[in-house]
Amino acid sequence: MSRLVVVSNRVALPGQNQAGGLAVGIEAALRARGGVWFGWNGKTVRDGSGELSEHRDGAIRYVTLDLSRRDVADYYNGFSNRTLWPLLHFRLDLVDYDRATRASYRRVNALFADKLMPLLHDDDIVWIHDYHLIPLAAMLRERGVGCRIGFFLHVPMPSADLVSALPDHALLFSALYACDLVGFQTVRDAERFRSYARLFGGARILEDGTLQFADGRRVRVGAFPIGIDTARITAQSAAAVNKAPVRALRQSLGGRALAIGVDRLDYSKGLPERFRAFGRFLERHPAFRGKLTFLQIAPVSRGEVSEYKLLRNQLEGIAGHINGNHADPDWTPLRYVNRNFPHSTLTGFYRAAAIGLVTPLRDGMNLVAKEYVAAQNPDDPGVLVLSLLAGAALELDGALLVNPHDLDGVADAIAVAMAMPLAERKERWQSLMVPIAGNDIHAWCRGFLAALADSR
Repeated sequence: MSRLVVVSNRVALPGQNQAGGLAVGIEAALRARGGVWFGWNGKTVRDGSGELSEHRDGAIRYVTLDLSRRDVADYYNGFSNRTLWPLLHFRLDLVDYDRATRASYRRVNALFADKLMPLLHDDDIVWIHDYHLIPLAAMLRERGVGCRIGFFLHVPMPSADLVSALPDHALLFSALYACDLVGFQTVRDAERFRSYARLFGGARILEDGTLQFADGRRVRVGAFPIGIDTARITAQSAAAVNKAPVRALRQSLGGRALAIGVDRLDYSKGLPERFRAFGRFLERHPAFRGKLTFLQIAPVSRGEVSEYKLLRNQLEGIAGHINGNHADPDWTPLRYVNRNFPHSTLTGFYRAAAIGLVTPLRDGMNLVAKEYVAAQNPDDPGVLVLSLLAGAALELDGALLVNPHDLDGVADAIAVAMAMPLAERKERWQSLMVPIAGNDIHAWCRGFLAALADSR
């Protein structure tokens, strides 16, 4: 079996928080094959980049490098998160077109290639993750690397006309043609990439969806919807029932139902729209007044970026307006919290919630939706209200699917969830658990790596 080399912007070192589940799946794949996990260690140094550190844990080598303050500012906070992130989430109005950050992005990807190349063997399988490292495969090929290379995009893939709004887009995205396999979250994302490659790369799309270029090179393209560590979350949520924070939350509700949203503070998550939709629910369905409390947990990320500061201020204003109009002395309808909680506690919160609100404006997958379902009590499951614009909607059709821009529609879905009888809740939950249990994080890893091994 070929050795696996995983490359990502950040590396989850042993002992670090692995709440997202991706690290669990990747580490399981690395242990099965033996391999290397390569990427940034999260450390910022004053001058210079690229000093390597190594940690070993059984069959896994964790090889990480430092980045300079300038690289973090321009490659990570700059081009990755101020240019590519909004572009890939269909927000051309927020794209930063600064050419200096574009040069830094390529420089850091070249640094990754220079440091990684000496570690590679001819029969390795290299698996590159996400939008931070789009040029890396082509840069490795330029340095003579001939082993199999796969790339997985965790975020959405926009249509060709949106991608073409980025200056030098063809130079950037054509780097993916150096891969043997390019994977996406959904079939529609894969189709958008094929269309882009046909329009701007001159590719021919073969019957099986493989791209063939004029020089004869073929690139396999596929959809690999990412999963969660289902068994772990199910067990974790059941054990969390008696945790002090979960008990305190239930007690504070005073017998009221709980709706929960858990999202990183980001404009792609549709939080202003969600807050307004909850306010609309209180207005349109007065029979439920005082019977439902909405808890939104939104840890701050990228807090130094101006768009995120504005978003935080906006949400505080909307939350204050809703509570000012609807609260009673013993009831605050909307609780808005900007802090992290341990994952084991979050799964207990999910289990306590009668409604899960997952309404992003655009999302590659959204694993909170799957975690909410996996955390439910099978004898009394809650109801998932899910955005049609999340990748998860293509798998989780047992949810109440909504357009996050349609505030009345979201408000009415909350009311439907509140009134849904137990038998229907059980039926919907059972249908949701079929893909969540059958395509967990481990199955996802195995499926992508099998396709990559078969890509030549």
